[in-house]
Amino acid sequence: MVSGLGIRGLGAVTGYGWGVEPLWEGLLSGKHAASLLDGYGEGRDRPAWVAAVLPGGDDSDGPSRFGRAMRGAAREAIADARARGWREGRRVGLLHAVVLGEVDLWKDFYLQRGGDVSKRDYLRLMPSTPMSLLMQEFDFHGPAMNVSAMCSSGNAGLITAKAWLDAGIVDDVVFVATDVSATPENVLHFERLGVAFTASEPPEVCRPFQEGSSGFAMGEASVAMVLSRSGGVPYLNVLGGAMSHDAHHVTSIDPDLTDITRCFEEALDNAGVSRSDLRYLNAHGPGTAQCDRAESEIFNALFPPEAELYSVKPLVGHCQGAASAVELAATALAHDRGTLPAPPKVSAGHPRLLDGPTPLSPGLTVKSSLGMGGHNSVVVLAP
Repeated sequence: MVSGLGIRGLGAVTGYGWGVEPLWEGLLSGKHAASLLDGYGEGRDRPAWVAAVLPGGDDSDGPSRFGRAMRGAAREAIADARARGWREGRRVGLLHAVVLGEVDLWKDFYLQRGGDVSKRDYLRLMPSTPMSLLMQEFDFHGPAMNVSAMCSSGNAGLITAKAWLDAGIVDDVVFVATDVSATPENVLHFERLGVAFTASEPPEVCRPFQEGSSGFAMGEASVAMVLSRSGGVPYLNVLGGAMSHDAHHVTSIDPDLTDITRCFEEALDNAGVSRSDLRYLNAHGPGTAQCDRAESEIFNALFPPEAELYSVKPLVGHCQGAASAVELAATALAHDRGTLPAPPKVSAGHPRLLDGPTPLSPGLTVKSSLGMGGHNSVVVLAP
């Protein structure tokens, strides 16, 4: 087994609130993070169940929920890591997983202000700005880069961070994944695609690996992690991972599952573990028919009989570019606190699907993430 990379600190902003503790308490409650928000639908005239990031954060970070959430989550993760014994090295890098960036301010730029803004306000729109401000705040001087692989971006960022550390490019990495894009316009188009449903509460539509599942509820989040090989007791160790691409369709999974299966197998090889070591699959699990089929078939074929699976999307929503990062944080907190915060079952389904919060058993967790357009990623996590 290869040496692991430790998740040393965590920060989170989700539909449950600002901070890791609201996230943990929300997950353990078994209640979804969505609230009923006005102004959605074809005519912008109906309410929708969305697990949105509500206003909050530091006023000095500007007016944007995106910028405030990104920097708020990062600050919390850095403070948490330092409290747990981490001391940063000379070269701290920053990776930011982002698909749709500053949605609110770009919308205002075009539709409300006609492109006529101050230089300061224009610079807030740049994807480099929140990263630059964070690097300045903490006097970090390693590389800083955005990562984008659709819903798979969180896993992709974690694997990239490990590659940086393995190559000796950095001493530590602050990894953040942010998606605050569940505006009425974006949600409407996912509804038109037939995968997002907002007229009913999430448990009525999002039932991964269970009968009666239609798809997912939309969510937003920013999640941050400090990644290092030293300093204090980590939440989890990242043993390895892999990425692949279906090269099949812009939305659909290749039905033969060749490249998804290969991604799982290469992740286990990269981590230096065997299938018998596996205990849990923290699935992508958006509740769509094709994702449920793909992950169920691979789980049944590759995982040992005692392994179990779960998805927290019924609780936090599908947080798009930040989805796998939120789900990684749930597993990290589970290993730190001894309970897996699985959502309760609501209908018949896979016989090895966890039903509500469950005491953690020894073994490895595999986190899979299947991004729109064919992005596949898998990471292997150890206590």
